[in-house]
Amino acid sequence: MKRFLAALLTVGGVALAQEEITIAMIPKLVGIDYFNATQQGAQEAAQELGVRLIYQGPTEARADRQVELIENFITAQVDVISVAANDPEALAPALQRAMDAGITVITWDADANARDIFVNQATAQGIGEALLESMVDQIGPDGQAAIITSDLTAPNQNAWIAAMEAKIASDYPEFRIIDTRAPGEDQQRAFQATQDVLNANPEVEGIFALSSVAFPGAADAVAQAGRSGEVAVVGLSTPTQMRPFVENGTVRDVILWNPIDLGYLSVYAAVAAATGEVAAGDTIDAGRLGSYTVTEDDISLQILLGDPFIFDASNIADFNF
Repeated sequence: MKRFLAALLTVGGVALAQEEITIAMIPKLVGIDYFNATQQGAQEAAQELGVRLIYQGPTEARADRQVELIENFITAQVDVISVAANDPEALAPALQRAMDAGITVITWDADANARDIFVNQATAQGIGEALLESMVDQIGPDGQAAIITSDLTAPNQNAWIAAMEAKIASDYPEFRIIDTRAPGEDQQRAFQATQDVLNANPEVEGIFALSSVAFPGAADAVAQAGRSGEVAVVGLSTPTQMRPFVENGTVRDVILWNPIDLGYLSVYAAVAAATGEVAAGDTIDAGRLGSYTVTEDDISLQILLGDPFIFDASNIADFNF
C-alpha cells in the first residue's frame, strides 16, 4: 500500500506547517446549493489548516470539463487535486497523470478509478438501503416505483441503485422498479422526466430522485400533477431545496449527509495525504469532526464520513444549506 511523507496532523501544527500547500478542489458543477455547502465546509477547514484552497468546477456536470481543469491544475503544479467525479473512467487517465507528476489526488462525493484517497460521504449500501426502506415504509413491500437519476455514468448514483436492487432481491421480492430516466444534473429536465414517468406509468406509487436537482424537480412534478400524498418521492438533496415539499406534504424523507462536513473532511484528508504518512489503519484528525480511521479498498485508501442522515418535518427547518 502506498504511503505518503511525514506525520499525523493537529489543527495547530498543520496551520503552521502547511502554509505552502495548494489544494485544487473540483466539484461536479458549481452554482447549486449542494456544492455551495461543500465549498463552505472546505473553506472552513482550509482556514483552520492555513492552506490555499482553489474551489473551481464546471458550470455543467460534464467529465470533459473536469478533465480540462485537472490538466490545468497539473500544469500549475498544485499540491493536491481533489475532485467529485462526473465519470470515474473518463477522469482516471488525467488523475493518473496528476499522480505521476507527484500531485496527491483525492476524490470525494463521487469516486474515480485513480486516486490516493476517497472521502466517502456514506457507504453506497447505507444510502441505497435508506432510500429503499423509506420508500417501502411509504408504499409497501409490493409497491411500484421509478427512478430519476442524473447520468447513467454517475458512479455514486449507480452504486446506490445497485444497493437498492440487491436489497429488493433479498428482502422485498414483490417490489418493482418499473422505469428509470436519466435527465442529467438539470432540475427542469428532471421535472420533465418525472412528468413523463407519471404519464407513461399511471400505476406508479413512488419516485426515487437521486441527485440534489432531480429531487426538487421530481417533487415539483408530483405536486403540480396533484398527486402529493399519492405518489411518494424519496431522494437526496439539500434541506433548503426540499423544505417547501416537506412542508406541503409531497415529500416525507430527505436522505443525505451533511455536505458542509463532507467538504470540511475532504480538505483535512487532502492535507493529511499530502503531508502525512497515511496508510490503512491510521487515524486522521479532522478538527471539529474528531478522528477518522483510514481503510483500504479496491483502489487505494478510503475515509468514511458516516451514516446517512434523514431530514423530515421534525428537523428540516433547523438546517440552512
